[in-house]
Amino acid sequence: MGPVTAAEAGAPRLLEANGITKSAGGKLLLDNVSLTLDRGELKVLIGPSGGGKSTLLQCIHFLTPPDSGDVLLDGESAREMSRRNICLFRREIGMIFQDFNLFDHLNARDNVAVALRRVKGIPKLAAYERAAMELARVGLSDKGSLYPAQLSGGQKQRVSIARALAMDPKVMLLDEPTSALDPELIGEVLKVIQDLHLGGMTMLMVTHQVGFARHLTREFLFMEGGRITERGSPEELLREGSGTRTADFCAKLSEIQGGP
Repeated sequence: MGPVTAAEAGAPRLLEANGITKSAGGKLLLDNVSLTLDRGELKVLIGPSGGGKSTLLQCIHFLTPPDSGDVLLDGESAREMSRRNICLFRREIGMIFQDFNLFDHLNARDNVAVALRRVKGIPKLAAYERAAMELARVGLSDKGSLYPAQLSGGQKQRVSIARALAMDPKVMLLDEPTSALDPELIGEVLKVIQDLHLGGMTMLMVTHQVGFARHLTREFLFMEGGRITERGSPEELLREGSGTRTADFCAKLSEIQGGP
């Protein structure tokens, strides 16, 4: 049995997404989606492309505000927040993208330090010290002076994780963090994610690395057609003979990835 969750112990959920609906271009992208995250929990979103996974993360982060529904962080409703408070809300939710989103004209140290200086107003020396600490945390203590063009894909993704961690987020949202990487570089990023989880970071991750994710998460959320159609433990959803859509999808993934 895994550790007792905050909700099981009677504490409030750290993050709640309630009835999130989103449309664009006349198409319904998210249809009344709800989920919760307890402190220290990692949940995994899986499902086919176009199912709404990335849109859901963007709505939770309020990069793309939902048309209806609400997101609560530590019990505070984002729907009721002012524009200024939404900015503060977003600072507490780290977002890791597929394509790194680093500034090409800044070296790794400055990519991590820039938000500390411009958003938090931290003095330059202190921001650099924090950047160095976070780069070391993701195994890049010797890469601070290098620019994105000089880094591998895995190193760039680790810089983006260090940048998010430097803002002291309560929750990390990871949108297929290894999808843009060559196969031999995936492991170094997954190791960082595993270490963060073991260190107590709360995370919601979209990934196709099912073999990795099933050993970390207590719950898979299968998304298709803008809805969470199945949810449950990996043992429940992937059990042989379960007949779940999740099991069928993961079996096809395994064939494509050359897994067992």
